[in-house]
Amino acid sequence: MQAYLALVRRELGAFFKSWIGYIIIAGVVFLLGFSFSSMLRGLNAHATPVPVTQLFYGTFYLWLILPVVPPIITMRAFALEKSSGTYETLMTTPVGDAQVVLAKFTGALLFYLITWLPLLGCIFIVRYYSNDPTALDPGSIASTYLGLFLIGCLYISLGIFASSVTRSQIIAVIFGLALGLALFMLSFLSMAVEAQTGWEAEIIAHLSLWEHMRDFAAGIVDSRPVVLYLTLTVFFLFLSWKTVESRRWK
Repeated sequence: MQAYLALVRRELGAFFKSWIGYIIIAGVVFLLGFSFSSMLRGLNAHATPVPVTQLFYGTFYLWLILPVVPPIITMRAFALEKSSGTYETLMTTPVGDAQVVLAKFTGALLFYLITWLPLLGCIFIVRYYSNDPTALDPGSIASTYLGLFLIGCLYISLGIFASSVTRSQIIAVIFGLALGLALFMLSFLSMAVEAQTGWEAEIIAHLSLWEHMRDFAAGIVDSRPVVLYLTLTVFFLFLSWKTVESRRWK
């Protein structure tokens, strides 16, 4: 356990020892600011009967952050270790392969959550200047963050897997983006088959990130997407573990 925590501190600390971590945070804050400014301009013109969090989930900038930022966060996880020559040193330390994968996942996930902390500041600013306290429901805020956390778990695990199969950070980003965007495109496919029946349409509908995030932003927590995201996260972490473990077979 101590080795795992030490690896997590190492991974998390690496983001703040290089410029890339601060650039990621600055980029997310910039996009969140744009998202809230565009949303508030719409609120100034028209009243809304729904919570602000439900309006926020539908902005373009939110869906730009979710698929793009996690691959950038995780690109260095294994690819940098391999390219810099520290991979073999890391893997020969007295820790298991599964611990290394989990530590890198945990460190990247914690940094991902840190990048979303400015969202709370935006929400409190809106609450302070809003004449309608019901527009910001605490339950909706909590469920929105739960949705961001679950989707983040999935995309971070995708990025860890992408980084584990290559020694190039650029390839890791491209591969992670391709996997993440393919998963996101299922949301648009689910809209196309919405009126259809059959098990294929039901499966595609259950994989719609757009629909899931809409429910979370509205304060609705359904156990099915929770199980789906956790299951897919474990699956991609398992693939990462097997990829790291495969070095023993070479």
